[in-house]
Amino acid sequence: MAFGNYARQLREQRREVNRRYSVRQTAQRIGVEPAYLSKIERGDVSPPSEETIRRLAVELGEDVDLLLALAGKVASDIREIIVKRPVLFTELIRGLSDIPDHELTSLVHQVRNANWEDYEENSSKQLEQIG
Repeated sequence: MAFGNYARQLREQRREVNRRYSVRQTAQRIGVEPAYLSKIERGDVSPPSEETIRRLAVELGEDVDLLLALAGKVASDIREIIVKRPVLFTELIRGLSDIPDHELTSLVHQVRNANWEDYEENSSKQLEQIG
């Protein structure tokens, strides 16, 4: 789904419940002209900057990374991480691209909850045993 269409659907869903999500009011809160937001939603212009997408995501209660991806963008903090170690991260991403979602979700939880001090200690011990 295109970025603008998805953003419009989100905003309109919220407008059904709360009239403050009109194009004009939403645009004002995220700091853009209403005509510009309307053009974005119709796909008449390219998706906005990362910062505008971030404000829109917060306004609409949507995940920032999802909106950025729909816009064909990657968050600047993620880009910086990849640039620091491009070979490792590109190999990792390509290697994980065919893993089913449930397995990838499990891996994400393991990484998020890992105790890296224990991991480093165990890795060192394993290397000592090998060598």
